[in-house]
Amino acid sequence: MQKRVITVGHSPDPDDAFMFYALAHNKLDTGDLEFRHELQDIETLNRRALRGELEVTAVSIHAYAHLLDKYALLPSGCSMGDRYGPMVVARRPTAIGELKSARIAIPGTLTTAFLALKLCLGGDFHYEVRPFDQILQAVERGEFDAGLIIHEGQLTYQNQGLHLVVDLGEWWQQRTELPLPLGGNVVRRDLGAPTMSRISRILKESIKYALAHRGAALDYALQYARDMDRSLADRFVGMYVNDWTLDYGPRGRAAVRRLLEEAHLAGIIPSAVNVQFED
Repeated sequence: MQKRVITVGHSPDPDDAFMFYALAHNKLDTGDLEFRHELQDIETLNRRALRGELEVTAVSIHAYAHLLDKYALLPSGCSMGDRYGPMVVARRPTAIGELKSARIAIPGTLTTAFLALKLCLGGDFHYEVRPFDQILQAVERGEFDAGLIIHEGQLTYQNQGLHLVVDLGEWWQQRTELPLPLGGNVVRRDLGAPTMSRISRILKESIKYALAHRGAALDYALQYARDMDRSLADRFVGMYVNDWTLDYGPRGRAAVRRLLEEAHLAGIIPSAVNVQFED
């Protein structure tokens, strides 16, 4: 039987690797679908999704606002910051108000981290895009006053003597009493409803499998854990692969809608977003 190839894009990070462990190691019966993985940083995946290049991909929730014509948001696979999330760090103790005149390195303009920072600062600021895994070093060297960090940098920035300015997940929680929805998995609409539903089920099974076989999935994820030992990588995976990842649930869905609504009202996203999940 010739299988239909489904290309899946996700980040080369321990949480995404953990989530896709079962698919990457053929632990699931996928029938006539064959999943091939392409690992790239989230901003590259956001840009590829704008062009509709991947059948399934992880994207930033910010980017999803520009993808509704091509992709549906899957109910599983989200990364949710519940009182934690992307951070702004600096070489010296810095107040949030000082960031408006600071030079800030960011991981991409379509990331949810960038969207949250714009909402937090309430206006424009000076920024430059850098690969997410180069931002801490660039701030440490003094190339920027501050850096907007995602992924494992949230747990390792203190190793480089940097100071926390604001945790945007905590800021969002205090503002809305909701978690900050950072990223999700999307499926291309032109695959058709039956195939989209099958993919949704298989991806949820992959997450369930990893959570049920945590040791083996973590072993696989460790190869993507930069500057983290097993204990720290396990902690990081637990932050972003959990019950929220199995399903957004009513509160998680409300968080997505609230974030994109506020982004529209602030003029960051040009059009209102009618958020729909591919259930």
